[in-house]
Amino acid sequence: MGNPGDTAGSAALVTVGVEEEYLLVDPVTRELSPSADKVVADAAGELGDRVTTEITRYQVEGRTDPHTELAELADQLRATRGGIARAAARQGLRLISSGTPVLGHPVPPAFTSTPRYVKSLARFRALDYEQSTCACHIHVGIPDLPTALRVSNHLRPWLPALVALAANSPYWYGEDTGYASWRTLVWGRWPVSGPPPYFESQSHFEDLVDDLVATDTLLDRGGLYWDIRPSHHVPTVEVRVADAASTVSDVVLLAGVVRALACDALRAIEAGAPPFRPPPELLRAACWRAARDGLGGAGIDLSTRRLAPAATQAARLLSRARPALERHGDLPLVHAAWSRLQADGSGADRQRAAYRRRENPVDVIDHLIASVEA
Repeated sequence: MGNPGDTAGSAALVTVGVEEEYLLVDPVTRELSPSADKVVADAAGELGDRVTTEITRYQVEGRTDPHTELAELADQLRATRGGIARAAARQGLRLISSGTPVLGHPVPPAFTSTPRYVKSLARFRALDYEQSTCACHIHVGIPDLPTALRVSNHLRPWLPALVALAANSPYWYGEDTGYASWRTLVWGRWPVSGPPPYFESQSHFEDLVDDLVATDTLLDRGGLYWDIRPSHHVPTVEVRVADAASTVSDVVLLAGVVRALACDALRAIEAGAPPFRPPPELLRAACWRAARDGLGGAGIDLSTRRLAPAATQAARLLSRARPALERHGDLPLVHAAWSRLQADGSGADRQRAAYRRRENPVDVIDHLIASVEA
């Protein structure tokens, strides 16, 4: 990610960028292939530092530059996915984008042997064994840490709706987990993960992070795995709640909505409007429910503290985002992506539909291969 740009004083300048994690699969067995180093080295000739390795050698990470135009972000996402997919094909492999692996059961996985990942394995042990999960991280340009923390406070109540919207990990090594987003459950095992705390001040955040580092709970600030966090290396708020998306259209929907919600938060902060502050226990429960049932089930409405259709809550999220989407000119793209999602189902729904054709997980992999540049 490059410098996200100056956001002060004008919502029109707010930038958005994306980091995505993908999986490499063998086109014959459809199982994971530990060849990320070769694919990244090949793809870097076209994409430069927009492609890199991840914790396991089954994963490749792609990054975009920061953009103010959502259409330009979509174009670069397609170019990035296309460049990595072509590099994978030259190695006799295929690229998929799913929150969890569909086939195989490599435990422990083939790890990337960088010093940080070696240190992580020594400290977190078997937690690292299941980290062949993949996420989609949305970065929104926020110029300073105090503002980023206040934006995080405003975004927290929307996390369950974002989990449901982005759910794309129903399978875990050949089995249907019964969850729309199993990655959310796997990732939630980490000691610093899930919905972030409500931060009372910058010193509250700094003191908490210092304590987590001092007690060996974190390797460093890069190990803050909350669903929303101020990025440790660029001036952004990073929303990390989403599964890796099977299509570019899904990423565009997520990126447009997250930026719009962040802009809505900035306006609320300027107006002195306090954020909605649900009990942390109920917020966590709502995220679990969203991960289990996705858009097709009932979620926990944090305002009424009762169950309500998850699709209704997603529609409410989009309604809240609409003014900022219009200001950025994003509404047509986001509306088109939302219409496709309503017609075809979420990523999890589409994976399960592919399985039902022959009740064969191979068909899920083939569906994901065909979707990666869509």
